[in-house]
Amino acid sequence: MSKILLEHGTGAGKSAKLINDIFIKNLGNNILNQLEDASVFKAPQNMVMSTDSFTVKPIFFKGGDIGKLAIAGTCNDVAVMGAKPLYLSAAFIIEEGFLISDLEKIAISMKEELQKNQALIITGDTKVVPTGTADGIFINTTGVGEIVKPGISASAVKEDDVIIVSGTVGDHGSLIFASREGIDIKSELSSDCASLWPLIRKLVEEDIEIHSMRDATRGGLSAVLNEWAHQSNIGLYVHEEKIPLSDETRGICELLGFEPYHLACEGTFILAVKKEDAEKALEICKKDELGKNASVIGRAINEYNKKVILETGMGTKRVFETPSGLLLPRIC
Repeated sequence: MSKILLEHGTGAGKSAKLINDIFIKNLGNNILNQLEDASVFKAPQNMVMSTDSFTVKPIFFKGGDIGKLAIAGTCNDVAVMGAKPLYLSAAFIIEEGFLISDLEKIAISMKEELQKNQALIITGDTKVVPTGTADGIFINTTGVGEIVKPGISASAVKEDDVIIVSGTVGDHGSLIFASREGIDIKSELSSDCASLWPLIRKLVEEDIEIHSMRDATRGGLSAVLNEWAHQSNIGLYVHEEKIPLSDETRGICELLGFEPYHLACEGTFILAVKKEDAEKALEICKKDELGKNASVIGRAINEYNKKVILETGMGTKRVFETPSGLLLPRIC
């Protein structure tokens, strides 16, 4: 049997075989393997929880696939709250006719990303829908983690905080758009899809005073900064020339008229840190492969409350606005 059938979603024999041959085989552990209706687990008191659904197209892209994206994305949402990812749920909506070999590739990607986070999937669900009622496969993941660095919040940015971006911005969004539209790019452009906890853990272990931290997914860098400005009731001043951009992403944006700071990242995070800790935080990032392109891009100021001001390469200033309208659909 090479393709998903409606019978795989009935809860009968073929369902059990699919679950065991794909999910338990690749994602199994002592909790998940019990196959209870709900999993029993021990958890610390101070926890965070995040949920997300993933509908990326194409499902397989340079630098990752929907499985890697689902685990990294949810673990990253937990990690940027200063928490160690521990447990996840995973729910799959699979279209009839989907290749079982592709489903296993996705499960293997999920397994690899779970190992990087030292996290476990402990409960899940599988639904099969008729041909034409989905787009291959959708995945929902929910993650919980133990807080190891309390106090991180979008409303906690303080005057004189230094803003650091951990890597180039917009690579995931530009790669997905180019792949979906069949744009032939003869370059090394790849999605930045990656798990951020290994690098964030280093910042936590070095006791960097982090006030705010976010992964710049849908809406990109500009969405994160504007959220911080509004929730912290503060102004942010950003130097455009300091924002790291890959040549490939810059070229796609210039060609198609996109704003690179609105494009999604899936392996880049933004930090607001105490001024005295900024140099050390930047050094920690740059020593890690994930943060080798890290850069200080700006600071928090007691002016322009609830606005982000961008100083351009020409020395002029403009309001760095939140993305509006339809951006790039189906990027995560």
